[in-house]
Amino acid sequence: MKVIEYNIGTGARAFSTMRGGGSGNYGGFNITHYCGDKPEHVSECRQELCTLLGINDTNLILPHQTHGNEVLCIDDSFMQMTPEEQQRRLYGIDAVVTALPHTCIGVSTADCIPLLLYDTCRGVIAAIHAGWRGTVSRIARNCIMTMTEQYGCRPGNINAVIAPGISLEAFEVGDEVYRAFEEQGFCMQRIAKRYPAADGGTKWHIDLWEANRMQLVECGVCEERIEVSGICTYTKHEKFFSARRLGIKSGRIFNGIIIVG
Repeated sequence: MKVIEYNIGTGARAFSTMRGGGSGNYGGFNITHYCGDKPEHVSECRQELCTLLGINDTNLILPHQTHGNEVLCIDDSFMQMTPEEQQRRLYGIDAVVTALPHTCIGVSTADCIPLLLYDTCRGVIAAIHAGWRGTVSRIARNCIMTMTEQYGCRPGNINAVIAPGISLEAFEVGDEVYRAFEEQGFCMQRIAKRYPAADGGTKWHIDLWEANRMQLVECGVCEERIEVSGICTYTKHEKFFSARRLGIKSGRIFNGIIIVG
């Protein structure tokens, strides 16, 4: 198993998994149950990651994402639920927040944009899955609001990583997607550009990295505290899963963060 680690601050560990070896749409490393992979392969990969992190499988939390903007706090009451209750609670969740130590939270992606957050003063972490729908509905803002309201966090104390996802150059969209961002007040001059299309015309492309970076800044996160990995999953599909390359029935990157202090 190969991972990219980020310097998100003392007391926390943040990372993204890579595909690694193997062939086929699920070849390599995948811990996501919701994408059609064999359960035994997912279990093997989960155990490998837990061993790397030094935690039990029960302390590895991955929501069942649905491209919404719902945020869930992982607290003691959640950890005391049965596995079945936890699974039901995690359905429809696209961002998770916790202050529990030695509990790895994360989101799965394959072109969508993952964000990892860490309030270095309060010791609170978050993982966000922001596809274009989540970005339009401002899931990053919702997550930061949850951190401030539930844990007393301050945006100015948050370090953020925008992990590997699809780039502006690779993310071609229809006019309806462009309009969705425009109608929600995004600065289109900053996040949209037309590129030549296969049919001889041009198509809009959206910069999801920048759209989410701007969202963090608007919430009060300091620009110098935001790291953008700049890795495009579509162009680097040999190393990272890309749904646009492989289709929906394929593995997923796991973007995780854990308090280790």
